[in-house]
This record gives sequence, structure tokens and C-alpha cells, in this order.
Amino acid sequence: MLASLDNMQQFEPDASNARNLRDAFGRFATGVTVVTVGSNEGPVAITANSFSSVSIDPPLVLWSPQKASRRFPYFVEAEYFAVHVLSTEQSDLCWDVAKDMSALSKLDVAQNAEGVPVLEGCLARFECSRHAIYDGGDHEIVVGRVLRVTMRDTGDALGFFKGKMSTFQAQ
Repeated sequence: MLASLDNMQQFEPDASNARNLRDAFGRFATGVTVVTVGSNEGPVAITANSFSSVSIDPPLVLWSPQKASRRFPYFVEAEYFAVHVLSTEQSDLCWDVAKDMSALSKLDVAQNAEGVPVLEGCLARFECSRHAIYDGGDHEIVVGRVLRVTMRDTGDALGFFKGKMSTFQAQ
């Protein structure tokens, strides 16, 4: 059944309706990831729902950090990073990282061979080297070459839809 056109909005995006544009972007349900890098100050992490696969051959993924974020320099300067696809059991971790870029320093987190913090219990983890960075307006588009993958077969995905956390379950 088609939705009624009575409660549809149409607009041309500009500075006066940025909130509406953000809300429209939020209509696309996504998974939730935590991206990590090593730094001289310890592990740095950020939550991101901008993650996507790009290519199988070569194995490439992308994600997009916001330029205005205090965490931005850590990620665009990093030669190596890891993207962790979160399970529903990791919603507290998601919120902790969203509030505090150093949240992982309070945990016992392993590091991979490249010195990147790696989280356990994720549905999937992609350990990457920086492949390319492209301008993306108020974000940068970071493309990583996948060096190693860790994944599990069980568990439900932590999701994000209309500004709220949710669960994606396989049918």
C-alpha cells in the first residue's frame, strides 16, 4: 500500500531546512559501527552509520567522518583503522563512544599488528589501511582497503532509524 501524499514533504535543501534534510537522511535505516584508530593519547573511537562496502576486488569499504568533529584529525590522518559492525548487545558501547572519544581507554582492548584497537563481540570487524580520502562537503569520505576480516554467524545487528537505535533481525 502506498503512503498518502497528504503527509509528504517536499523541499529544496538549503541552510534554512538543514534539520529537515537530516531527518530525511534518517529515513534510511542503517547499521551502527564504531571506527577505531590508535593514537599517541591512546585508543580513539567514533560511532558512525555512514559505513558501506565499496568493492570486492580489491576489498574496499568507506565511511565518512564529519570535518567539524574533534575526532576528525585522528581519523583522516590515520594510516590504519578498524570498522566494527555492532551487535544489539553493544548498544552501551555505542553510546559510550558517541559521548567520549576516549571511552575505549577505560576498557581492556586488544590492538592489532598495526596498533589499531580492535573490539570483541562485534558482528563483523574490518581492519583496514587508508586507500583514499575524498572531499564530501562537511564530511570526508574515507576509503579503506580491507586487510583482515573477523565475523560471527549469530547475533542481531544494532540499527539506527529516524534518530533512534533499533534492532535488525534476520528472518
